[in-house]
Amino acid sequence: MSQQPDRLERLITEQEGECCAADIDARIELLESHITNFPTDTERDRVALKALSNDTRYTIVHLLAIAERELCVCELTPVVDVSDSAVSHALSDLYDAGLVTRRKDGTWRYYEATDRATALLEALDDTREGDE
Repeated sequence: MSQQPDRLERLITEQEGECCAADIDARIELLESHITNFPTDTERDRVALKALSNDTRYTIVHLLAIAERELCVCELTPVVDVSDSAVSHALSDLYDAGLVTRRKDGTWRYYEATDRATALLEALDDTREGDE
């Protein structure tokens, strides 16, 4: 038996008071069933979470969610305090991640937080309180 099942055996013994090979197999099968039921298309999830990991992008998507309306780059730049090109690049990343929509109207481009972005931010806000 390798080290990992030995450690698992010790854990189960500590939790349950005793352990046998069937207990180890049952625990591993249960965990493997969770992986089997795991969503297969998680690439967009990881892209969205990575997009939120940058301060500028997080601030922008948060502003768009709070505004509850479309905003132009020219409205975001003074508040975020980075260059127009940095805001535009961040918005492009957020768009690619599915966290903002964009609409062009003449020379102006407007952005708005998607429902997914709003839901992610709300989940973070709701769980932040419990971590303090």
